Amino acid sequence: MAHAPGGPAAFPGPGATGGPRLPRPAAEAPGRTGTAAPAEGAGRAWPATVADGSAPAWADTVVLAEAIAGAETVAVTLPGPAAGPPGEAARPGGGRADARRAARRRRVTDRPDALRRLLPQALVVAFLAGGTSAFVADDKAIELSVDGHPRTLHTFADDVTELLDDQGVEVGPHDVVAPAPGTPLADGDEVAVRYGRPLGLTLDGTRRQVWTTGDTVEEALRQLGVRAEGAYLSASRSRTIGRAGLEIDVRTERTVTIMADGRARTIRTNAASVGEAVEAAGVTLHGQDTTSVPAGSFPRDGQTVTVLRITGTREVREEPIPFEVRRRDDATLFRGTEVVERPGRPGARRVTYALRTVNGVRERPRRIRAEVVREPQDRLVRVGTKPRPASVGGADHLNWAGLAACESGGRPGAVDPSGTYGGLYQFDTRTWQALGGSGRPQDASAEEQTLRAKKLYVRRGAGPWPHCGARLHG
Repeated sequence: MAHAPGGPAAFPGPGATGGPRLPRPAAEAPGRTGTAAPAEGAGRAWPATVADGSAPAWADTVVLAEAIAGAETVAVTLPGPAAGPPGEAARPGGGRADARRAARRRRVTDRPDALRRLLPQALVVAFLAGGTSAFVADDKAIELSVDGHPRTLHTFADDVTELLDDQGVEVGPHDVVAPAPGTPLADGDEVAVRYGRPLGLTLDGTRRQVWTTGDTVEEALRQLGVRAEGAYLSASRSRTIGRAGLEIDVRTERTVTIMADGRARTIRTNAASVGEAVEAAGVTLHGQDTTSVPAGSFPRDGQTVTVLRITGTREVREEPIPFEVRRRDDATLFRGTEVVERPGRPGARRVTYALRTVNGVRERPRRIRAEVVREPQDRLVRVGTKPRPASVGGADHLNWAGLAACESGGRPGAVDPSGTYGGLYQFDTRTWQALGGSGRPQDASAEEQTLRAKKLYVRRGAGPWPHCGARLHG
């Protein structure tokens, strides 16, 4: 639509250049023909004409606010200075003065109503604008790394604990979270989670259960402070450790000294046993050779192991087995008399000994086996219990001590050089037994020998003692 210079411009509706506008409520200019009526939802200009068909130069249209999502656009017309075409004078009864008065009336009546309509919409715009600013401010870009796998994400979480909960990341007592749970988050922060893994570690022969956040064998050993240089590992250093864990055997390098054949050999080894360490030192064991510590034991750092060169033989010896003496009472013998009924005989035992030489030094023989080749025979002795007679008639008054001194020097166990005669009175065995004696005379007591001598004197006189018999009466 064309307007005269100084007249109001047309505000296009939605979709037209210049954007939507808020329609002004209909108002009629006093003293002018024509109307100003809004078209709902359309972007038409507010038509205002004077009697001659020209647009009023005093009308200015001001856009105050804009609703969101299809709200109305309200245009408020404010009166401008009353100015007509150049050279035009005010017409009586309805000229420019009337137009100015009508414009002032409309300004007074329309402005509060328009402002009242604009205020709620302006508040909505301000609320939504503020809410959007707060929404954008709470959004944070965080880099989350779980077991070495990083990813960048946007979150509204306030702290690390809330972030992990939102992402479904569960952590246990052996897991590591950095920064710690509960730490506040800011835009651009990094959060790392490393899961703990059980490790069955056998270190130098000693097994223990530990936890590590390393995901490879090399990283786990480094965390645990295990020196892996030169060590034996049952799994490669680059092997991945799963969440279920791993069993690993580690033998670190140790210093061991091997003493063999008069020479010391010090080596660095990760051997699993003393026997392996000895072999690694170039020492060979032969026959009965052994080591000062068990060959299957674990070699310790700084340990000294001595190799024992052993040569050995066996020796068989026959050893006697002593016999026992058994005594039994005999009522036919006078008390104090003992007679050997059966002499004892020792037995024999065959014993095998191990003779060993260690590094040239002969050790004490070690008994390894024994067998009896002959059982011993006990000695049997009869012991007299018969009471002795008080005397022998016709012989008690004689000098028996003198006779004994002459025959045997007064010794009850005396035996002549030929072995035929024995005792105090030098009886032969046949005579002794004929007088009631048992065994040998020299084995009987002095009292029994004197008793038998008296009986012999009663029978035969002093004849049995041709050289000393005279002492009986002297």
